[in-house]
Amino acid sequence: MNVLLSIAFVGAWSSGFIGAKLGAGSASTVTLLMWRFLPLALVLGLAALTTARSRSSWRGLGPRDLLRSAGVGLLSQSGYLLTVYYAIELGVSSGTTALIDGTQPLVAGALAGPLLGVMVSRTQWLGLGLGVAGVAVVTTADAGAATGVAWWAYLIPFLGMLSLVAATFLDRRSRADVPPMVSMTVHAVTSAVVFTALAAVSGGLTPPADGSFWTAVVWLVTLSTFGGYGLYWLILRRSGVTKVNTLMFLMAPVTAVWGALMFGEPFGAQTAAGLALGLLAVAVVHRGDRGGRGGRSGRSDQAHPRARAARQRLAVTSPLTPRRSASPRARSSSRRSGRPVPATPTAGPGEG
Repeated sequence: MNVLLSIAFVGAWSSGFIGAKLGAGSASTVTLLMWRFLPLALVLGLAALTTARSRSSWRGLGPRDLLRSAGVGLLSQSGYLLTVYYAIELGVSSGTTALIDGTQPLVAGALAGPLLGVMVSRTQWLGLGLGVAGVAVVTTADAGAATGVAWWAYLIPFLGMLSLVAATFLDRRSRADVPPMVSMTVHAVTSAVVFTALAAVSGGLTPPADGSFWTAVVWLVTLSTFGGYGLYWLILRRSGVTKVNTLMFLMAPVTAVWGALMFGEPFGAQTAAGLALGLLAVAVVHRGDRGGRGGRSGRSDQAHPRARAARQRLAVTSPLTPRRSASPRARSSSRRSGRPVPATPTAGPGEG
């Protein structure tokens, strides 16, 4: 059962890139995103107003907490998805976009040193270097095979990845325990407002009559958002954050193969080599983290409580990042000891 759930989760999450490709030919990026988030915000907003359990989740949250959550949503969904969809609309392959965005955990881990005072090991730097090398190899292969794609289009997914990194650090600075359903609702409403405003300015409010557009919208709302979110939380509760974080790094190769089969996107030996470098980078970082927890880094954290607390805030840095570790040890060392700290996502599923 766990294997089937993992396969379904990887497919649902990767489907976001494929859905963006499906809708790219029928409407502009802001139109597609507006109609993706409007029904989602409507459903979640109605649930928040009419469901007793949903209403109880909002109690104790002040305007500052909601404003910070909206800021996280602005970065992790609005800014991130705008760049991902726009890059795909310009002709960047879905696999290349997924791999670039997949380096977010490596970049966030490297920036944890200067921003949060966490010691970054040589193993982590090695993993980041391998990840960057993999991105360079795949991007070069994609640019060489593509025709009519401007060179600067390949820089746009990096902006989305940096937007995710910024959302991660903003989320880590919050001390409020924002329930996942509240976070998801605030993020969806924020994105719906942003994309509706952008569509109004650009004249893209009216959806096209093309059936492929509505196919893409239904695909993104049901499979990528609800399917991805539901499976994410289910696997998180059954198997823990480490399993989820590991599965996240399968998205780039799965998306690359899916895009090649469905859209004829380039997938040659150079692309495969770059994806292999990306997976090797993840393996190096994960192995270094396990060794560090049992050895020297563990003693360093004991000597520096501030570094230990910062490391816990960055325990998971996937594109869908739980705000704090769900492990009992992390909860017991939280400043709010005695009550469990729920995980809060910083980005929607199926989005890299």
